[in-house]
Amino acid sequence: MLDEEGFDLWADSYDESVRLSEEKKEYPFAGYRDVLGVVYRRVRRQGGARILDIGFGTGTLSSRLYADGCQITGLDFSEKMIRNARKKMPKAELILWDFSQGLPEGLKNRKFDDIISTYALHHMADAKKAALLRMLWGLLEPGGQILVGDISFRTRCERVACREKNRGIWDSSEYYFTVEEFFRRLKGLPCTYEAIPPCAGILTIARKP
Repeated sequence: MLDEEGFDLWADSYDESVRLSEEKKEYPFAGYRDVLGVVYRRVRRQGGARILDIGFGTGTLSSRLYADGCQITGLDFSEKMIRNARKKMPKAELILWDFSQGLPEGLKNRKFDDIISTYALHHMADAKKAALLRMLWGLLEPGGQILVGDISFRTRCERVACREKNRGIWDSSEYYFTVEEFFRRLKGLPCTYEAIPPCAGILTIARKP
């Protein structure tokens, strides 16, 4: 798994690496554009103005929402990723923070219309992911939603099949959740999941108006 230094080194080539994997329809980024497209459309349909983006990277998704007039607050632990994203979103609130450690104090009493995270939470073990999502749930305004688009699977069998197919490049240091296991950790939260084959999906946790 990459650490902060690794992501800093990867920052300049990140978007190109994603593009090549996505175009070849190969793990790990097969379906990447579909995932970001669905998240984008749901946020825009919701009319969210205040958006929190967890692990925004180079700002591929959040910069589109920023251009639409949304107020973007973002967390990322790579200084170089933040510098690249700031070029696209000069007035966004971009915070250097390791979200695997929870939330910075300055965010804990804030409210957001929508909270998004794409291709970031798979760097955290499922227990930590679930704990973070429960914290984020408390930041949602009524009618808001958490949207997590990431490498994920409906069942353990699907995850094993993907690992076997991609044995030479599979990253065993990362934590790809399966719905059948992860939803148990989110008991009590209103969760739904949309699979985007072959190796991605979108977890939605929506708060009632």
